[in-house]
Amino acid sequence: MTLGLAQAGCDIVGINRKIPHDTAAQVLALGRRFHAIQADLSQENDMSGLVDQAVAAMGRVDILVNNAGIIRRHDALTFTESDWDAVIDLNLKAVFFLSQAVARQFIRQGEGGKIINIASMLSFQGGIRVPSYTASKSGVLGLTRLLANEWAGQGINVNAIAPGYMATNNTQALREDEERNQAILERIPAGRWGAPKDLQGPVVFLASSAADYINGYTLAVDGGWLAR
Repeated sequence: MTLGLAQAGCDIVGINRKIPHDTAAQVLALGRRFHAIQADLSQENDMSGLVDQAVAAMGRVDILVNNAGIIRRHDALTFTESDWDAVIDLNLKAVFFLSQAVARQFIRQGEGGKIINIASMLSFQGGIRVPSYTASKSGVLGLTRLLANEWAGQGINVNAIAPGYMATNNTQALREDEERNQAILERIPAGRWGAPKDLQGPVVFLASSAADYINGYTLAVDGGWLAR
């Protein structure tokens, strides 16, 4: 998504636990600027400070993509409070408070802006063995609607993207399990795992003026998974 936005003409501020040198180099190679802010959003108590750093580096903020997230897998009967809190803190709490800080900046700038949250198939489905993840991503869908309701009148569009099964490091174990991999592919009408590049078009669209009249919508990018 970062590269898609850079290709569309965006300068990028990346907030990460570790500086993403490879991503930064790719953005710079596209002729755009990249500024790294090193922070752990699950522990961050000064979201406004992060926004101030972004504004100091770039002059303004126009788009926020809430893409940070983790998952913990255990049966609901044995799921721990620490795993619950870790997921909720990053996947939901940080989404709200960073959105709040950025929306305040949008209002100061007086020109609106775009907030794009990253939801999940488990914003729509229950799943198994991922109680805090399902709760957090269901919360992201609801929060997206709530914030859209409150901020649309100020020119702030809040929407979300729900990726389907993507071929990433997080799904490597599933793809290497022949039985699970086959079961997943049989469920996806497109017949393949998604690739990160499949998210580029949707994020650029929702970040653009083409989406000015879209508010509170969660767009599934899933190869037809939810249509089954």
